[in-house]
Amino acid sequence: MQGKKTYQEKLFTDFLLSERVPDHNFYRQLKNVLDLKYLYKLTAPFYGATGQKSIDPVVFFKLCLVGYLENI
Repeated sequence: MQGKKTYQEKLFTDFLLSERVPDHNFYRQLKNVLDLKYLYKLTAPFYGATGQKSIDPVVFFKLCLVGYLENI
């Protein structure tokens, strides 16, 4: 079963990471340019209809991309 992550900032905290990342940050700019919604349709045939939800394919792709770009 294909999972989909919905990001939500924590309600009762004084620290918001999104406010601490500058606007000129490379990954913030990349997020504005790169649209990865097509991955849901592209990867849907590889997921079953039953069982536990998997990791979001977009999150997995972003993890791989950051690993590649950071030489991890």
